[in-house]
Amino acid sequence: MYESLIRQKDVVNRWMERFGVRFGIYKNGVFKEQIFPFDPIPRIISHSDWMEIETGLIQRVNALNMFLDDIYHDKKIIKAGIIPEEFVYSSSGYLHQCEGISPSRNIYSHISGIDLVQAKDGTWFILEDNLRIPSGASYPMIARSVTRKVSPETFQKSKIFDNRNYSQLLRKAMDHINIADGLEVILTPGRYNSAYFEHSYLAEKAGVLLAYADDLIVENDMLYYKGLFDKKERVGVVYRRISDEYMDPVVFESGSLLGVPNLFNVYAKGNVAIMNGFGNGVADDKGIYYFVPKMIEFYLGEKAILKNAPTYLPYYEKDKKYVLDNLETLVIKDVAEAGGYGVMFGRDMSPERLEEIRHLIETESRRWIAQEVIDFIDLEIIDGDEKIMRKSDLRVYVVTGAETQVWHSGLTRYTRDPTSFIVNSSQGGGFKDTWILKK
Repeated sequence: MYESLIRQKDVVNRWMERFGVRFGIYKNGVFKEQIFPFDPIPRIISHSDWMEIETGLIQRVNALNMFLDDIYHDKKIIKAGIIPEEFVYSSSGYLHQCEGISPSRNIYSHISGIDLVQAKDGTWFILEDNLRIPSGASYPMIARSVTRKVSPETFQKSKIFDNRNYSQLLRKAMDHINIADGLEVILTPGRYNSAYFEHSYLAEKAGVLLAYADDLIVENDMLYYKGLFDKKERVGVVYRRISDEYMDPVVFESGSLLGVPNLFNVYAKGNVAIMNGFGNGVADDKGIYYFVPKMIEFYLGEKAILKNAPTYLPYYEKDKKYVLDNLETLVIKDVAEAGGYGVMFGRDMSPERLEEIRHLIETESRRWIAQEVIDFIDLEIIDGDEKIMRKSDLRVYVVTGAETQVWHSGLTRYTRDPTSFIVNSSQGGGFKDTWILKK
């Protein structure tokens, strides 16, 4: 069995290399593509665990969508004193241009990537909500597809959910919000983006167009796709894989060559749907994360099913005092960073670095959160000719269209560094398939 897993790992990784399954990163101003290493030992999640995760994530994403609608309209949660007004408007993800704008079907986050870890006592904790352009769903999709080719017996005997329906969930969500039955496109910044493989793969699987900025044009407050011989067809929905600030050089970053001039105006007038919506970043700000359990109670009248990691907000004096008194034992996170960057463990810092962070927390308190270290579980991976244990997390994908559904799969990421808790692909991690057991 063990020898067959080693062979499977080698064969699957060769196939994925052949298919161009890569992850690109910028380091020191240089773009470098690398394989995203696959480990053949799957993460297995019991049916009972999954039911808790699924129910909790539907609850959470529904509340986050309600929060986004509220923040850009009535602001009831601010008026009720649940979240400080200053805290919301100082978020780098808040876009004042979105005030009063309602997206198609009133859905802001259509694809939500929620990161979880499981503590050694079995408790699941949510670490992050990713509501802007969460990536990674394509990797377990293609890994499962390739594994079926090289080892079909693996799935013939296993009672697990099939994960081939992600593209159907995506397409159904696009259909649901489509304006005037227009074309459906995935807007990519191009092959030098870290997730370009995913953009092209999902476009193929969902049966929609892969578009670049030059393929799209705005005329008379409508968005059009320029096909062969400059034939123009109206676009009804754009699944964007570009950050807000680069989407429209007229409204946001004027130097952007990745976006479409005047696209935001088309969106604001309700003439095109954007998946995920503009301005979602205010809801996945690491500081706003602190308030999500309170959001669930405020909007849904329910207790949160899934727990946040124990989190402290230095914005509040009581929390700031606790953080400064316990800096050596906590995880410190810069709320503006992503991809595993800006995450620091107090136990690993030099006395000089601790003092530097202490000063920053005292003077720029809105910039930071702190969390207790969760000793989350290790999973087996194959390294060379042996099995070893490595820290692993789980990203689960929640798709919101006519209803909110959780994909019965996920991206399990693991660190290849035995001393690290940071599993992100941008930090050199690998990934596994995630098997959800049926009853």
